[in-house]
Amino acid sequence: MAASFQGIAKVLGCLSPSLLHPFRQYQSCLQRLPVRSCPGLSPFVSPSRLFCKAALLQDEDAAEALLRYKDRPWDYLESEEYIERYGTNPVWAGYRRNHKGGIPPQKTRKTCIRGDKICGNPCPVCRDPNVLIHHQNVKLLQQFISPHTGLVYDPTRTGVCMKQQKKLHEAIHTARDHGFLPFQIPYVEFSGEDYSNSHDAVGSTPPAQSLTSGETWYKWYSEITPDENEVAKVKKTYKAYLKR
Repeated sequence: MAASFQGIAKVLGCLSPSLLHPFRQYQSCLQRLPVRSCPGLSPFVSPSRLFCKAALLQDEDAAEALLRYKDRPWDYLESEEYIERYGTNPVWAGYRRNHKGGIPPQKTRKTCIRGDKICGNPCPVCRDPNVLIHHQNVKLLQQFISPHTGLVYDPTRTGVCMKQQKKLHEAIHTARDHGFLPFQIPYVEFSGEDYSNSHDAVGSTPPAQSLTSGETWYKWYSEITPDENEVAKVKKTYKAYLKR
């Protein structure tokens, strides 16, 4: 294919030198394209099919990686792929959001992905499809919690969009409820007041009265006579539930 273009370019170059320039650019682009060998393919396949096959293989590998960490997202943080990409740093380390001027915005964007459109500089969670927020993914959640105060980092520090920040808050609260993450209870010092029942302001509880069968707890309750019309209304309403 490249040889045929060279022959056409020589013929056209005799007519006008300006027509030869685009064909030279096309030839140089063909030389720069990386030819990747796909295993199991014939060497007589056209280069366009080779590139399509290589792209399909890469897409299949990416889909398998996503499915591998979908059910167990905490395994990604212990994989060689994660260590090679992030090392011992958290996923948001070194992230800088694009913004105008020297002062960064006080709020992060609402979301990085809107349908099929992805922003130019997605947040640390949206840019890596293997980073999945889950209440059992403790190592990931600990990266967004301050070890000194136990509070969740502000999104302006981590660069996480508001959609993922909301998911982080929900996952952290769920992990604390299930006991995967510790939580701190503030220590309160009492002002020296006596809250026991031993002082004079609190009296002793009288013992329970001994009742005979048929006797009411309150004596005045036996003196009350209910209205017959109201009793008839109640019986009519709950007629199906009364014992016969």
